[in-house]
Amino acid sequence: MSDIRILLADDHAVVREGLKSLINAHSGMKVVGEAADGLEAVKLAAELDPDVVVVDVSMPALNGAQVTTRLREMRPDRKVLALTVHEDVGYLRLLLEAGAVGYVLKRAAVSELVQAIRVVAEGKTYLDPTVAGNVVGGFVNSPLEQECTAELSERETEVLQLIALGYSNKEIGSRLKLSVKTVETYKTRSMEKLGLHGRVDIVQYAARRGWLKTA
Repeated sequence: MSDIRILLADDHAVVREGLKSLINAHSGMKVVGEAADGLEAVKLAAELDPDVVVVDVSMPALNGAQVTTRLREMRPDRKVLALTVHEDVGYLRLLLEAGAVGYVLKRAAVSELVQAIRVVAEGKTYLDPTVAGNVVGGFVNSPLEQECTAELSERETEVLQLIALGYSNKEIGSRLKLSVKTVETYKTRSMEKLGLHGRVDIVQYAARRGWLKTA
């Protein structure tokens, strides 16, 4: 099995060097490129086609959310893992809406970062336990919680769960043997039933139901 190929994007050279050494010390993964700003991250991702792009939320030229948006526009199934000092749920919402499938705090243990990279590379969503609690707890009494009471069909549930785990419509179609158009139809129908308005809502819904625990 080939190594997980990783692109690091952080404007601090010392941080990049430290992360590179730590990641390369683990079997099954290798840092193949480093970017010092958002524009360079987008450029290198196009050139190197890494399996996972680890991006800092705060960077020059383009911030983490902007980088994530561009990477997902270039390749919808691109796996982006946000690495940040920010614990505020606002940053989490911003990155998830942009298309990130992982969110890890810089103060986390090395083992957690390594686990997050592996999980994201497998096509699943990984949320740092500290902020994952905010996704669930921060919205327990919101109107969204009251709206999510409709019953979904088995197929609608499967599609929504895979979306929450970070899979693209094309990947979901391949796994479930459905056309991309049919996947989009199931997605739209389930979101309408539950009163969901975007990927952040889907992730919140999935987190409340324990769908992300396997990640």
